[in-house]
Amino acid sequence: SCTRQPARDPEMVVLAAFRGRRSVHLRQIGRQYAAWWWAAAALALVPAAVLVAEAMANKSLRPVIVSPLASNRADLSVALFAGGCFWSMERPFDHVPGVVSTVVGYEGGDLANPTYEQVNSGSTGHAETVQVSFDSTKVSYAQLLSVYWRNVDPFTSKAQFCDHGDEYRTAIFYLNDAQKDAAISSRAVIAAAMANLGAVVTEVVPAKKFWPAESYHQHFADHNAMRYMLYRLGCGRDQRLQQIWGDSAEPYVPAEKNIKSHG
Repeated sequence: SCTRQPARDPEMVVLAAFRGRRSVHLRQIGRQYAAWWWAAAALALVPAAVLVAEAMANKSLRPVIVSPLASNRADLSVALFAGGCFWSMERPFDHVPGVVSTVVGYEGGDLANPTYEQVNSGSTGHAETVQVSFDSTKVSYAQLLSVYWRNVDPFTSKAQFCDHGDEYRTAIFYLNDAQKDAAISSRAVIAAAMANLGAVVTEVVPAKKFWPAESYHQHFADHNAMRYMLYRLGCGRDQRLQQIWGDSAEPYVPAEKNIKSHG
């Protein structure tokens, strides 16, 4: 039967053609050919590697399934959460049953209609925030709080993961007394259960005015899958969430059963 022959070294392919000749010059040609061969092979693999990485990113980062227009429905409730870079805070809520839409923007500051550059300077008082529009008959505010906590590091002040600055602070902006009470209660539970990790520094404060961010920030992770995956991996977000929350850290789409159990 036929057996598969091992791949031949490119340098030896050239040298074999000049069997019996021992000149250094020919060996140098063989080595030069080998270098060219390996370089060409590497270049040929680069596009393939990029395509594979892009496919992996697109597979892990799920498509947008919400309509921005849906947030204008009068029967919907609204929640406002700040958890560091808002690119990473949309997806955990986008696919929670009962959530109709998410919009990223700026909350907590006094400057009207701020730009990303102004907020990023740290001088406006705003925090990068996600506005969650949800059907309260399908998902409760308490359940959204559970999703929120498990996607942030509540023990770090004025920063989240690799992003540092007041605009990256964690905060829950409440819109009514019921949200305020629920947020304070959930924060107290987290603080008591995880006291060994330090003090919980997440603010619970009244909402001022939410300003939607520029269009290119909306659902950034879905529209720029490769770039976002590289950012997320480099930022160490998932590693830190796993360190804090263990098996309950579900940074992309928390399972419905876990939402209910923690709600």
